[in-house]
Amino acid sequence: MIKSMTGFGRSEIVEGDRRITVEMKSVNHRYLDVTIKMPKKLNFFEAAIRSELKNYIQRGKVDIFISYEDYTESNICVKYNKELAAEYVKYLEQMAKDFSLDNDVRVSALSRYPEVLSMEEQTVDEEELWQILCRTIEQASGSFVETRIKEGENLKNDLIAKLDGMLAHVDFITARSPQIVEQYRKKLEEKVKALLEDAQIDESRLLMEVTIFADKVCVDEELVRLRSHIETMKENLVQGGSIGRKLDFIAQEMNREANTILSKANDLEISNRAIELKTEIEKVREQIQNIE
Repeated sequence: MIKSMTGFGRSEIVEGDRRITVEMKSVNHRYLDVTIKMPKKLNFFEAAIRSELKNYIQRGKVDIFISYEDYTESNICVKYNKELAAEYVKYLEQMAKDFSLDNDVRVSALSRYPEVLSMEEQTVDEEELWQILCRTIEQASGSFVETRIKEGENLKNDLIAKLDGMLAHVDFITARSPQIVEQYRKKLEEKVKALLEDAQIDESRLLMEVTIFADKVCVDEELVRLRSHIETMKENLVQGGSIGRKLDFIAQEMNREANTILSKANDLEISNRAIELKTEIEKVREQIQNIE
């Protein structure tokens, strides 16, 4: 099977008081380019996330959005800094003494002093959190790959149809080329007869001229190579895999052969077919850019 580089996947797992949501979307790109947006507390897992994604994606610009919610009531605790509170009390007593003031500081007031009481998030079990995150990524990646495969199947069918159409043009040019040489020979013979009237025609000279013409317009090699490229591309599409770059190279070779055929064409019908070939090849190249 082949895969498109356009895809979307989403998964959400709620386990206990935790909720993790992963969304993935991708577009065409020459290489694999992954952008991950997630809460800071999950940054520790970035390398592991990227490693996991390589099991599912080879090419494409992929944007991943991860959200994490923790509703655990005991996740936050209050921390009392006794040493700092003692420092505040010591200096407040010193100030009262220095300026002959009453030391009227109460516990409620002291507790509001900076850092005396602070909220502290308890340590999260990273292994447990990774297990949940990894499962969510696996599920999102699974649905993501499914959309890529479905789109890839559509691309394959469209490309094979275009390649079959190109083979029809190649068949026409292959059949038409000998006819052009024969038509040239007849026209040349009629023209020589008209000029020489009843004089004897030099058959060897006529054959030489026809041979020179045939050599100039001969596209047999180009047609053989073009047919081979088309068949090779069809085989690769059927076999599947990560073949986008290979197909792009084959399409470039196909375009080169079509250009040569068009440059040698000395017949309106062949020229039109060669132009059609180039048009179809360009459409194929555009479609190939979507294949992983």
